[in-house]
Amino acid sequence: MIGPIDCDIHPGVPEIKALLPYMDEFWRESFIHRGLDGFDMMSYPPNAPITCRPDWRIQGKRPASSLDAVRAQALDHFGIGTAICNPLTGGQVAVSETMGAAICSAVNDWMREHWLDKEPRLRASIVVPAQAPMLAVEEIERLAHDRRFVQILMPVACEMMLGRSYYWPIYEAAARHGLPIGLHAGSMYRYAPTSTGWPSHYLHDYVAQAQTFEDQILSLISNGVFNKFPDLKFVMIESGVSWLPGFIWRAIKTWRGVRAEVPWVSRSPAEIVRDNIRLTVQPFDTPPGDADAVARIIEQIDDDRMLLFASDYPHWQFEGDAIMPAGMSDSLLQRIRIDNPLDTYPRIRESLS
Repeated sequence: MIGPIDCDIHPGVPEIKALLPYMDEFWRESFIHRGLDGFDMMSYPPNAPITCRPDWRIQGKRPASSLDAVRAQALDHFGIGTAICNPLTGGQVAVSETMGAAICSAVNDWMREHWLDKEPRLRASIVVPAQAPMLAVEEIERLAHDRRFVQILMPVACEMMLGRSYYWPIYEAAARHGLPIGLHAGSMYRYAPTSTGWPSHYLHDYVAQAQTFEDQILSLISNGVFNKFPDLKFVMIESGVSWLPGFIWRAIKTWRGVRAEVPWVSRSPAEIVRDNIRLTVQPFDTPPGDADAVARIIEQIDDDRMLLFASDYPHWQFEGDAIMPAGMSDSLLQRIRIDNPLDTYPRIRESLS
């Protein structure tokens, strides 16, 4: 029997010093001589409540840095059959393309040795340097033979809109190897993360990510990415869900009025979104325990293929152990927990068949 497939957990990748053994001599010496070997690239503020539930914290360690803790607190506790590791410490923030590639490669090799080799329930995303598509392709080709890597991971906010042909080599490699593209909430911070400038607080930055996901989906559609790669799936990770119905409605309405501008978009944006876009269910962004609100959002999405089960461990996005919001039927829970992830991730499906 196939257990629930968690599409988003976050192992606590250590500081640069722990990654040095996975770099070549040049980069090891470079990080040490430049005093960067103690640099911490953790994406979430380590002591913020949303970063980790209080009962999941281990004194003196960063959240989710212990495989034993992940087993006990997530895999065993929630009965998870398979979980996809999405490490949020990556080289995408490095302005240097080659430095970014070195960090990403080290994270991937560290993940393979310390997590995938030791826990058969784990899979992982390939972290790539989105600032250098050709180097990203090299990293995909280096790791694609390892079927435990089931996805390519990028931040949702990169150096330019993701529909631009600049990124198409990454998409071509992903499509060729049957790997979805995971876009996780986060930014390379080359530009302000909002359309009107830089936020003053983490609260603003985090909530504003939903707009960025909307922008990138429209960029992918309007630039014809799904015409070129019709089977490629993009997974919106930690994007929230409740924005989706309104976004779909407005995209349809506007496309009908200006479709002559993009004649290659021959199908409704709603059809493309429902065929090629998937979203993880944490955070779901509805009032806690409001089953009616959840049911209305599901009805408005009008497609039971789009949502993927995710705990977002160790981030604290739900009350108690209620990973899934109230108001979902047993058949829908089956689709979200098992069927939809299997359809989205061919490599997981082949390993469990």
